[in-house]
Amino acid sequence: MAKGEQRSAARLAAVQALYQMDIAGSPLPDTLAQFESHWLGKVVDGDEYKPAEAAFFRDLVKGVLKEQRALDPLIDRTLQAGWPLKRVEAIMRAILRAGAFELGKRRDVPVKVVITEYVDIAHAFFERDEAGMVNAVLDAIAREVRAPDFEKQG
Repeated sequence: MAKGEQRSAARLAAVQALYQMDIAGSPLPDTLAQFESHWLGKVVDGDEYKPAEAAFFRDLVKGVLKEQRALDPLIDRTLQAGWPLKRVEAIMRAILRAGAFELGKRRDVPVKVVITEYVDIAHAFFERDEAGMVNAVLDAIAREVRAPDFEKQG
């Protein structure tokens, strides 16, 4: 399996883990252990979960939790006025937080790849409008946290 596919699977698993922690309040070590032993690369309830790059999965989940106090205001500023992140569905919060974290802290991954990946994840859970919102929010965040990448494109 290609590294890109393993990273895609890691992103999806990270979003699901963040969602679970947000909804159920599960602690980080338990959530990581559960996903790594029971989900990644396994078949659960008839659904096959692709093998994921475990280190990338852990980096995303831990990084979002560590940076959440900085990520949430950043996302809030880019959401439409009067629509704070806490009013957004939990799975959408997880998608936006993971995408914002990756844009800010994983400069080894190109902006276009990050945005495309999280828009694809949004399509798995939502209709087109929500996926468009993910695209718009992450694009705005990318222009703020990776301004030099946009200046190079001229």
